[in-house]
Amino acid sequence: MDDEFAADALTADGGTEYDASAIAFGTDGWRDTLDEFTDARVRMVGQAVADYLDAEDDGRAVAVGYDARDTSRGFAEELARTLCANGHDVVLSERDCPTPAVAWTVTDRDLAGALMVTASHNPPEYNGVKFVPADGAPALPAVTDRLEANLRAPEPLPEAEWGSVDETDLVGPYVDHLLGFLGLDDGGLAGLTVAYDAMHGSGRGVTDRALERAGADVIELRTDDDPTFGGTPPEPAAERLDALVSRVTDGDADLGVANDGDADRIGVVAPEEGYVDANLLFTVVYDHLLESRSGGAVRTVSTTFLVDRVAEAHGESVTETAVGFKWVAEAMAETDALLGGEESGGFGVRGHLRNKDGVLLALLAAKAEAEESVDNRLGRIREDHGDIHQDRVSVDCPDDRKAAVVAELGETLPEQVAGVDVEQVNDVDGFKVLLADGTWLLMRPSGTEPKMRVYAEAGDPARVAALLEAGRELVEPLV
Repeated sequence: MDDEFAADALTADGGTEYDASAIAFGTDGWRDTLDEFTDARVRMVGQAVADYLDAEDDGRAVAVGYDARDTSRGFAEELARTLCANGHDVVLSERDCPTPAVAWTVTDRDLAGALMVTASHNPPEYNGVKFVPADGAPALPAVTDRLEANLRAPEPLPEAEWGSVDETDLVGPYVDHLLGFLGLDDGGLAGLTVAYDAMHGSGRGVTDRALERAGADVIELRTDDDPTFGGTPPEPAAERLDALVSRVTDGDADLGVANDGDADRIGVVAPEEGYVDANLLFTVVYDHLLESRSGGAVRTVSTTFLVDRVAEAHGESVTETAVGFKWVAEAMAETDALLGGEESGGFGVRGHLRNKDGVLLALLAAKAEAEESVDNRLGRIREDHGDIHQDRVSVDCPDDRKAAVVAELGETLPEQVAGVDVEQVNDVDGFKVLLADGTWLLMRPSGTEPKMRVYAEAGDPARVAALLEAGRELVEPLV
């Protein structure tokens, strides 16, 4: 980017465009459609971060990264410009890059924090921005509430007080670190063939490059630059990974991995299992890590109890949190957990980063596969701890009705659900109803959409379906 951080570049779109009403930091930053996600509002976020750091008397540089969307580089430049005009030095990524690469850079370079322009797995008509504090973990409400309170039009300092921009490679040092962290810098994946689907996101040229440097033969899918993501949201869910599943189950690869748009989440495919449910992936990775390390796990309230069974078998404990990786990261710090994760495919590992990292998990899944196939490990886990099935449905619910629906649910929960007695109710996030047969039903408000979520877990799909229907019948009349 150029060095013209002139005041008029920050104020030209002034007036009513500097309107903070559309900006809200949800589960993981602010995301919106491009008619609301504007240059002016992005500058307001940059100003809010500058004010926050000034109040903290933190003069260290700030990293700015961005994903592969058409608009992301431009928004990143607006953030860099705003921070510089407030006297802050900026480390700007020279290319689109994974969110975890930016978060790791914050900790590696001892920076004040980072701003990452990404809408993650949302379709291309969206964009977003998240603030990563100095510890590299997701920002907690104590921070994002202050940012929302600080939202205002930029007020540039005199030119002599402006900061500078260092446009640099954030990917190379990050990949070097990952290989060293996992002990894969000696070609430990030699002989393994991995199919990698970047879904046209920021994992391309990063995850595949890391796997190749670790010795794996890599089959590339959707690793070209396409800001439209090929017409499908870059979310590594089973229904969007047909080509990857085929390459693995047809015998071309030993393992398949995919990343979402900003490569902080992962999907995995095994030859016999096919797409590996993220709940099962949690148990596979945790079981693998426990072969050489010790430590408990942290999971969200919507994630499988099978993790608890694996932990108990190794003499470890599990901490349950509300949905959102920021709560997982907080609990990882409090408990010194070995692994934290959630059923949407986001995982963090102790000693690396208390944040989701889909690139690290791709390497870790490949390392686990090289030692014992994912299919075999899943077979052992099922034999030792039983099988699980989980699913969810959504019920439309306006945002302004969510609190009332949750309150009314608390007053109307029955003593039986789908014919089985309720043994316990967990209210850490909505209501998780634990039943006498070991199954559970969770009803909670979505943090990103105008919906109530209904989750269920049981030993067979038919029981899951019955629980979901019972949950829907409890929620729908209250909306």
